[in-house]
Amino acid sequence: MRAAWILTMAGPPLADGAIRIRDGCIEQVAPWKAMRRSARETVIDLGQALVLPGLLNAHCHLDYTDMAGMLPPQRQFTDWIKLITSAKAEWSLDDFRRSWLHGAAMLLRSGTTTVADVEAIPDLLPDCWARTPLRIFSFLEMTGIRARKEPRQVLAEAEAVLHRLPQGRCRAGLSPHAPYSTRPALLTLVANRARSHGLRVTIHVAESEEEYQMFRHARGPMFDWLLRNERDMSDCGGITPVQHLHRTGLLGPHLLAVHANYLGPGDASLLARHSVTVVHCPRSHRYFGHRPFPWRRLLRAGVNLCLGTDSLATVLKQGRHPPELSLFEELHEVRTRQPWLGPQRLLRMVTVNPARALGLEGQAGQIIPGAWADLTALPAAGVRFARDAWHAAAEHRGPVLAAFIAGIQVWPAADPVPSRSTLTPS
Repeated sequence: MRAAWILTMAGPPLADGAIRIRDGCIEQVAPWKAMRRSARETVIDLGQALVLPGLLNAHCHLDYTDMAGMLPPQRQFTDWIKLITSAKAEWSLDDFRRSWLHGAAMLLRSGTTTVADVEAIPDLLPDCWARTPLRIFSFLEMTGIRARKEPRQVLAEAEAVLHRLPQGRCRAGLSPHAPYSTRPALLTLVANRARSHGLRVTIHVAESEEEYQMFRHARGPMFDWLLRNERDMSDCGGITPVQHLHRTGLLGPHLLAVHANYLGPGDASLLARHSVTVVHCPRSHRYFGHRPFPWRRLLRAGVNLCLGTDSLATVLKQGRHPPELSLFEELHEVRTRQPWLGPQRLLRMVTVNPARALGLEGQAGQIIPGAWADLTALPAAGVRFARDAWHAAAEHRGPVLAAFIAGIQVWPAADPVPSRSTLTPS
């Protein structure tokens, strides 16, 4: 594969570069003129394009995709929980399946090749896995409060799903929903199982001010609502949501902590000390009107930061077109509000950093020998210098030119890019 620019995410941009792919993996990356070629090799010449690793979406709810525009923002977070719970109750399994597949198609055309998806409807698997070329990390959602199930039963039911799912291109992990919606005993059980079985875990934490008030001060709308629903509130008071996770043993390098919008003193350092990944969902953050995300505190502490799309149920419509699941739109949201972050740092949050979070270092997030040939191609018109390439990638919006998984073009699926069996050096 040849392109005007290659962003390997492992070094400076490579001008007029080439990537040799064999058996779905990257064998060599080099300047085009230095690439030794045989007449039997097929060469895909992308021309004036910029190639970077396929993007990794660190948090998504594919099954809520078709809820775009259905749920207006609410004054209180607990009101929104009630709203989405009611909306879900009206959907059939086929509704969730269509929604999941619509979301998967959106991610492909916007350059995502791997997604960490929270599965509220495990019956969709593995059928939905087979209907998309995406690499899926399916995190099985667990609660237990409303159903009044014992923690061991909740975990056993999730493990039964894990055991029936095939492990290959797609994988599965565990997702206790949030500290407020799960019992501490379940979090401890999940932490022990993750460590003993090498499982990845994701959890929504410190998402709202109401959640922070509930744990820190044992009061507020969420505290009162859950108390009325007979949740045992003895774990609340004098502790932050992040510290609550620490107390249960859940913090660790296996954990993706989603949102982390409301942090107390020392929380950022605590997350960093335990090598926890934090996933920020910029457009969802704006939908809820949260206070500014604690970028500087987390970066100073050395936390591994990633971006996710969350679901379209929490994305506001802008302009005439409906919203799409797109990490480039999340990048645009961050650049608009935090221009100081810079394109290189932002692009790491959708490539290198989530690869580390998902245990895929050396396989995804970089264009290096031995990695999967998961690639995204963008327009590179006007890119003359290396610094232009970084900006062009971070500022892209809309569909990508092409997306590849394991070296096979998956977007646009019916319109392969031109290839020639032999090419002469320019």
